[in-house]
Amino acid sequence: MTARVLVVDDILSNVKLLEAKLTAEYFEVITAFNGEQALARVAAELPDIILLDVMMPGMDGFEVCRRIKSNPATAHIPVVMVTALDQPSDRVTGLEAGADDFLTKPVDDFSLFARVRSLVRLKMMTDELRMREETGQSMGLVDAGQTLIEPDPSGRVLIVEDRPEAVAWFRAGLEPKNVVEEVNTFDEALIRTRGGDFDLIVVSLGIKEFDSLRLCSHMRSIAEARNVPILVLVSESETRKLAQALDMGVNDYLMRPVDRNELLARVRTQLRKKHYADRLRHNVQLSLEMAITDQLTGLHNRRYMSRHLDTLMKGAVASGKPLSFLVMDIDFFKSVNDTHGHDIGDEVLREFANRISQNVRGIDLACRFGGEEFVVVMPDTDIGFAYNIAERLRMQVESDPFKISRAPGQLKVTVSIGMASSTGAADTAESLLHRADQALYRAKREGRNRVIAEAA
Repeated sequence: MTARVLVVDDILSNVKLLEAKLTAEYFEVITAFNGEQALARVAAELPDIILLDVMMPGMDGFEVCRRIKSNPATAHIPVVMVTALDQPSDRVTGLEAGADDFLTKPVDDFSLFARVRSLVRLKMMTDELRMREETGQSMGLVDAGQTLIEPDPSGRVLIVEDRPEAVAWFRAGLEPKNVVEEVNTFDEALIRTRGGDFDLIVVSLGIKEFDSLRLCSHMRSIAEARNVPILVLVSESETRKLAQALDMGVNDYLMRPVDRNELLARVRTQLRKKHYADRLRHNVQLSLEMAITDQLTGLHNRRYMSRHLDTLMKGAVASGKPLSFLVMDIDFFKSVNDTHGHDIGDEVLREFANRISQNVRGIDLACRFGGEEFVVVMPDTDIGFAYNIAERLRMQVESDPFKISRAPGQLKVTVSIGMASSTGAADTAESLLHRADQALYRAKREGRNRVIAEAA
């Protein structure tokens, strides 16, 4: 794995040492020698990870980290504080400033590469979501996601620990702000993970009855837990085990004995990241839905239908089963807009779309084709069955007036429907749609409020 690493330190020899180590492992390294220069390089280069010295003249590393993490454009970049300070209070200060981890000078190569690779891997997952969200924003489909900085997050936390006194200690630190649940067996942990909808899982690597690393590996393979951060508890003698945990996708760790303030700081950091990633995924899903959905009616749009017609036709030819099209148009819809206004016209369109949805099957593809024209594609459906569905819809529209929000309170609406069904391998989506469209024109010429079928 390669990545762009920004090394920030006011001592040239420290910078050169880290640069040499990282370059030997095929990382791309950029450098800065003070806080202001670091912020400028971050803005210009957008590195994948930042190794940031704490003790620098002028602006110290804590302040640099705060500024990076308070900027929505850079808040997602992981920051590792590289420092000679090793007191829990120093780590808490850094974590509260937004730091993702600490490395103590002199930096151990094993710890350096394990942490850099782990954080870069996690960042790449977030970057993919950010790029997809930006695509949705550029298309005008979704608004920008909120910044990663959430002042006081809370969530549901699962503790996997076999020592009751340790569980009680965690509960005392995390409750009542967070909902805390506990398990102490391998199977129960997996069961709860699958159905628990947790925001964070804390796993002790010192459990005696089973292999906690194997549990973490299984959790990472469960779809419901794939995006849930895992924080492991390790002893100072378990650095190799920690490296394995980070390599398999564990997000963070706490060294025993655990400082309560550091626990709270790391939990807050992971909850912030989880909530941020959840918002990104929601926006990505929303943009996907909006790209294929007509926003007024909630039916699929013309773009979606066009992309799927050929596939549906090929399926019909391969299976030898018929495919039917309904093309329908609200009668005299222009007079609705002219008489009652476009807002009432929109209400009529929405209600008509609802009635289409009520009358078609789950396998049918219902779309708003444009204006007041709608199309339903019906796989595995012959012309006779399709006619019955179309006639049922026509009669429901005619017999049940549409409610509107202004006087007279309801409108009498009718619909004309043209239909066609595939006849063999020579049919194409375009020819079938054209024949159904011609049948619709015939329905209108013959007086509207009727269903006309045309087989060829």
